[in-house]
Amino acid sequence: MTVELAMAGVLIALGIVQLMLTAIEYRRVHGVTYANTARDVPSGRADSKLLGRLSRAQNNLMETAPYFIGTILVIQAAGLSTKLTQASAVRFVLLRIIYLPLYAFGVPNIRGLIWTLSLVALSVLAFRVLEAINWQDILVAISVY
Repeated sequence: MTVELAMAGVLIALGIVQLMLTAIEYRRVHGVTYANTARDVPSGRADSKLLGRLSRAQNNLMETAPYFIGTILVIQAAGLSTKLTQASAVRFVLLRIIYLPLYAFGVPNIRGLIWTLSLVALSVLAFRVLEAINWQDILVAISVY
């Protein structure tokens, strides 16, 4: 397995961990009985700060994970793996792992910096895909239509 694919696997595992942590906190706050309903009516209890943070961190990961996994799959399928793409994939995942506790514990500023650095790593992966595109072929294909 390549470094990039391994990091996609680790990111998937991180997503599952985040989902589990959010579900556990949801059940702690709202109760297992309520959590097992269709939740058509509010539970009557306010979300905890931790639940809100875990939910937002999970949503944030779900905003970037498809782009990460997509770029990794394109890099693999097109044989575009380099030391830079490998390092960027590792950095993205490590930064996302660091991001979770920073968000959960409400650490400002550093969390934003970590998010920005993870976006830079993701952008490096996307740029590698874009630079490998034969744009001349794309223009020819467009002109056919």
